[in-house]
Amino acid sequence: MPIEDRRKQDRAVAVVVKGRPFFCSWSGGKDACLALYRAMQEGGVPRFLVTMLYEDGKASRGHKLPIDLVNQQALSIGVPLIARKTSWEGYESALLSILGELRLEGIEVGIFGDIELEGHREWVSRVCSLVDMHAYLPLWDNKRDDLLEELINAGFKATIVAVRENVLDKRFLGMTLDKALLQEFTDLGIDASGEAGEYHTVVTDGPIFSSPLLLEAKGEEYFDGHWFLDMSP
Repeated sequence: MPIEDRRKQDRAVAVVVKGRPFFCSWSGGKDACLALYRAMQEGGVPRFLVTMLYEDGKASRGHKLPIDLVNQQALSIGVPLIARKTSWEGYESALLSILGELRLEGIEVGIFGDIELEGHREWVSRVCSLVDMHAYLPLWDNKRDDLLEELINAGFKATIVAVRENVLDKRFLGMTLDKALLQEFTDLGIDASGEAGEYHTVVTDGPIFSSPLLLEAKGEEYFDGHWFLDMSP
């Protein structure tokens, strides 16, 4: 990448959040949680978590977390949740509707947990700019091993709730991320962060949680190329 393009990218990613109210794009997983944690450590003021749901409103898009579980995360963290039902085709317009409402509340910054997916970084930056907001990606371009070590050392508990078919075996469902498991992923040639969708997690405890969440696995289900843990909070 040319130096000037890199500088533009760095400026787009680096946003001062200290003392500023923000919303966090909330998947309920490890990357969103660590991004929220970092933004709070930098002095940002969390006002809302924003989660997009499948059309039936029962689960979050991507991670397929039951809405009751996502609500319990928000309650334990102490930050109100905004959840909106949408199709993939209507995703951008639904998100823009939420961001427009938040901008009227004085929120200027959106926090996102992306690490290196350039296309998604450009998309969130563009969508936020449409309502005069800044997209801040606290984890951007960080070494994945360092991020996972930070997550684990900080005391967050992240449980694997989805694995991509033909990439990871179903036996990993329900396992908690720890250093031994990450080493196993490395030995298998799997991206330890799951940045390409190899697996998804749900965070149930950590320094920003007032109390841990308990998960009850009821089985497994297959959906859209992934095996998901069927669970309830």
